[in-house]
Amino acid sequence: MTEVTEKQEESSEPVVEVEAELEPGQPHPKGLKRYIPVAVVFLAFTVFFVGGFQDLLSFETLAQNRADILNWTTENQILAVAVFMAVYVVVVGLSLPGGTVLTLAGGFVFGGLMAGIYVLVAATVGAVVIFLGARYAFADLCHARAGTNMAKMEAGFRENAFSYLLFLRLVPVFPFWLVNLVPALLDVRLSTYVVATALGIIPGTFVYAHVGGGLSSVFEAGGTPNMGIIFQPEILLPVLGLAVLALVPVAYKKLKGKG
Repeated sequence: MTEVTEKQEESSEPVVEVEAELEPGQPHPKGLKRYIPVAVVFLAFTVFFVGGFQDLLSFETLAQNRADILNWTTENQILAVAVFMAVYVVVVGLSLPGGTVLTLAGGFVFGGLMAGIYVLVAATVGAVVIFLGARYAFADLCHARAGTNMAKMEAGFRENAFSYLLFLRLVPVFPFWLVNLVPALLDVRLSTYVVATALGIIPGTFVYAHVGGGLSSVFEAGGTPNMGIIFQPEILLPVLGLAVLALVPVAYKKLKGKG
């Protein structure tokens, strides 16, 4: 008689490996190249702080050099706008501090309305830069296995990406850089990200731009601008109302699903 021994394998749940979804036409990052954006941001942070550039993006620097800045802007209007927007894109794209001061400076130099438009465009472009950089560097981060909590959260976020993103942008509690990174890690479509970002930053952008437009009187009085103006009830409550409205579609879908 021949004894037949059977090898029994331990039963385990099937694990499905998945790859992060990139935008059409975007090459899948491989090897160390994927971390180039991270290295660039780290290098920028190091140079920014070690070189003392944070002092340039301060209210004190603006106050001390306001006359020269205004004169140069008058003589080079188009170039001034281009330089301002380029600097803003770099600051946002590299997640450097100073965006609020730049918005105030823009309002002081260009006026509240025009500065708001320039900041809106530049901040959106900068947010796209860091979004694409994060997606390229961490395309497969937190996507090792299907069926995890991360995958479920990702599916829910992407299904209602516009509403969630608009809410996060409107509520002035969440850091701008953080809201730039989370959608990248959750595979939100670029088009959705751009539209929600542009709409969501409108209130805060124009509030601070108009504060900057009134800095002349602040400078003359030797004071400092009210940086907490966004949290004043007459401004904060309408913004929070818009944020709640942004989540109405999400609530409606969930209620409809239960019904």
